[in-house]
Amino acid sequence: MAPLTPRLVVPIDVKKQPWEQEVPLHNRWHPDIPPVADVTQGELFRVEMVDCTGGQVRDDDSADDIKSLDFASPHYLSGPLRVVDAEGVPASPGDLLAVEICNLGPLPGDEWGYTGTFEREHGGGFLTDHFPSARKAIWYFEGIYAHSPQIPGVRFPGLTHPGIVGTAPSAELLNIWNQRERELVEAGHESLKLCQVLHQRPLASLPTSHNCLLGKMQEGTAEWEKIANEAARTIPGRENGGNCDIKNLSRGSKVYLPVFVEGANLSTGDMHFSQGDGEVSFCGAIEMSGFLELKCEIIRGGMKEYLTPIGPTPLHVNPIFEIGPVEPRFSEWLVFEGISVDESGKQHFLDASVAYKRAVLNAIEYLSRFGYSKEQVYILLSCCPCEGRISGIVDAPNAVATLAIPTAIFDQLVDICV
Repeated sequence: MAPLTPRLVVPIDVKKQPWEQEVPLHNRWHPDIPPVADVTQGELFRVEMVDCTGGQVRDDDSADDIKSLDFASPHYLSGPLRVVDAEGVPASPGDLLAVEICNLGPLPGDEWGYTGTFEREHGGGFLTDHFPSARKAIWYFEGIYAHSPQIPGVRFPGLTHPGIVGTAPSAELLNIWNQRERELVEAGHESLKLCQVLHQRPLASLPTSHNCLLGKMQEGTAEWEKIANEAARTIPGRENGGNCDIKNLSRGSKVYLPVFVEGANLSTGDMHFSQGDGEVSFCGAIEMSGFLELKCEIIRGGMKEYLTPIGPTPLHVNPIFEIGPVEPRFSEWLVFEGISVDESGKQHFLDASVAYKRAVLNAIEYLSRFGYSKEQVYILLSCCPCEGRISGIVDAPNAVATLAIPTAIFDQLVDICV
């Protein structure tokens, strides 16, 4: 018997704003955001999603939309979805939710995306001190390939994936998030020892009711105000999965997510046509609207069996990801090294962020010799299928990071000619 067509549980109309969608979207994490639909273990279902900004970025040459983007809005997520077994019993706290990505892609008729870097005051990017102004590149899709009029001479296959797949936190876990991130912000930059050269960026995005979207909850009520001021932003990945931005999480992949609330309340969004490891420009994958076709399995008691807490409570766990068999194949790479010595010559102790920053800067300096501006290369390295690695983390005082770029994405030779 032929498999059934996936059941559409969250439809999207890209001509409408996020708050106008038939099935309400949300842009925060909170245990009390009500589910918009039930899905049954083993069924194949389809979730559609807007791009991470909800359509604020336009298909044109101007970066004014990136410059004026309201940073309190991203990410707009589809869900939450309540997951139940064949008998209708919902997933329970302590279970493990296995989410299989069966299919995915751009929404038909909306086959384009964008990569950008924010203004410094809106969060900047990994290299804000070098690139403080907003920039944007538009990408058009031809099957599995993407090309951009803003970065000519480049074409590559995309490894499409969702940036965000996560479950709802419990009230206890939400309080842990908010407390530790608030303490980080209140302590300020001076309290930090690692990643000192990155401190021009915001330390964390704390809860705010500004531009908060809570799905089916009615804005303006006392309950909405309470939850809006507690709900966690979707910017970082956390114990629930969330914004992990794992570029290889494509067709055939599985995510094993901890369940913290009844029903798991699964949400997803932030679809990417392609991304480089690190997504260094921050708005840095090829962002797009899209769809996922998923299947879920509830592993009863799976958190205790498979996830070991690394922290003071049983909630301090992290998901496990099983990468699928689909990825672009490249045979020739240019690899750039970085060490934990910053641009001023200051030695840092085993700081992998400094080392990766140096590797990215080295790649930008080299590729800008071939007719590209440094801004073009910065955006390209954020979204092309490049591979980032921590190559050494024990040989004091230098951490060593590498960035490998497939040379086949260029229409010219970028090798060193001897």
